[in-house]
Amino acid sequence: MYKETVLPRVLEQVVNCKDEIAQYYLMDCIIQVFPDEYHLQTLDVLLGAFPQLQPTVDIKTVLSRLMERLSNYAASSADVLPEFLQVEAFSKLNNAIGKVIEAQPDMPILGVITLYSSLLTFTLHVHPDRLDYADQVLGACVKKLSGKEKLEDKKATKQIVALLSAPLDKYNDIVTALKLSNYPRVMEYLDSETNKVMATVIIQSIMKNKTRISTADRVEALFELIKGLIKDLDDAFHDEVDEDDFKEEQNSVARLIQLLHSDDPEEMFKIICTVRKHILGGGPKRLPFTVPPLVFSSLKLVRQLQGQEENPFGEEESTTPKKIFQVLNQTVETLSNIPAPELALQLFLQCAEAANDCDLEPVAYEFFTQAYILYEEEISDSRAQVTAIHLIIGTLQRMHVFGVENRDTLTHKATGYSAKLLKKPDQCRAVYACSHLFWVDDQDNVKDGERVLLCLKRALRIANAAQQMSNAARGSAGSVTLFVEILNKYLYFFEKGNPQITVAAIQSLIELITTEMHSDSSTLDPAADAFFASTLRYMEFQKQKGGAIGEKYEPIKV
Repeated sequence: MYKETVLPRVLEQVVNCKDEIAQYYLMDCIIQVFPDEYHLQTLDVLLGAFPQLQPTVDIKTVLSRLMERLSNYAASSADVLPEFLQVEAFSKLNNAIGKVIEAQPDMPILGVITLYSSLLTFTLHVHPDRLDYADQVLGACVKKLSGKEKLEDKKATKQIVALLSAPLDKYNDIVTALKLSNYPRVMEYLDSETNKVMATVIIQSIMKNKTRISTADRVEALFELIKGLIKDLDDAFHDEVDEDDFKEEQNSVARLIQLLHSDDPEEMFKIICTVRKHILGGGPKRLPFTVPPLVFSSLKLVRQLQGQEENPFGEEESTTPKKIFQVLNQTVETLSNIPAPELALQLFLQCAEAANDCDLEPVAYEFFTQAYILYEEEISDSRAQVTAIHLIIGTLQRMHVFGVENRDTLTHKATGYSAKLLKKPDQCRAVYACSHLFWVDDQDNVKDGERVLLCLKRALRIANAAQQMSNAARGSAGSVTLFVEILNKYLYFFEKGNPQITVAAIQSLIELITTEMHSDSSTLDPAADAFFASTLRYMEFQKQKGGAIGEKYEPIKV
């Protein structure tokens, strides 16, 4: 009865009344008042009336409401889905929207996008498995947008973000959205600010759902989508970009790079190369955020390949640590060019350590050379130099891959840098740290007691000079902290069995500290006093322990 009598008569009245406000109101009433299944069975008749309405009627809202009702109906229960398929709801709605847009040539772009957005939501609810339908909707949207410039209308761009977010919310999986060929084409119509917003939405979706993107092709497609965050889309970089927002955006890209992973080393290497290609065009402001995660991803792959034989199948193309290190070298070099020398130095040292674990001596030596060049040529701030020299010493101490000659060259350089630091206390600490380069516990060929003693004596001389300078400048000798620190190094090597560190040397150092502390010119320093007292307590404790260590400590008078 509704189909054959009620609806046609009502629609006839609506179309004939020619009053735009009445038409809008009555169409809305029909949609809201009658049940969902009635609309489904009479879609043809209902949709046929839309193009006949007055051109000024706000059809997009009425049609959107109809699709919203049908979407909710489809979502309410799986049992009703066959009804939708039976009446071919999607194609009818799609045709109707096409006709309405044709019938109203001056419909604002916002209206067009709103209609397609509602249709996409409807499609995702009713045909979640039919990706081609979703892609068709996006394609139709692209067609309407083509020939237009980037959208300036804020409401329209907002609506496009809603349109593009719908597949992400539905599938919770960017990999599915990447299969939609028209998805990136719609994004191209967004202005650069909104493009960034959309890229952030995509990254958040990946993180929230811990999506695994494990092929280079998908990574390529993904980075095409989020290019708004990876490089400047406009020619000029806007100065008004908020620093905190920029950092947040770049940190989310960095987190994304860490999530890209494939268990197949060949594929993983391709992913690394794809990411590298995209991020290197990001400009000097972005590289310090995006290069480190890429480097650590590559090092993870190196560790994975570490135990494997070189080219088990003798294939030329296969991924080897050597090949990855070549890419790493070029990648980290870009940081030293922008310039971010401290970060580049840290990454070179990380790479050197990984090359050491792979037993690749020339590669490790090359990374160290790069780090040294950066230290000499780029790092001039005294505080940055202190941090850098301690990193260099710490990394070099853990190296076991170097032959005698290479090790000597690098060690000699490191001790030279240490003695040239600006402040005397910094010099002293770096020089006594160098003593560890000549005595490595698990390497018998690196146990040179004499050179250890030379370093410690040199550190003592510098500490002495620091005291004298303090005396000349301030009239007080300053703290004895440096002497106590050196005493602790003496005890470390004494316990390790270095024959050059004698009881007499330790004894005289203890006396020197005691004398300094009681001299009139020394400054009161409770921290140094406590440090010295706990060092003496430690020696007492070692004596009482007995055994080999106790015997060693026995002759020392505390």
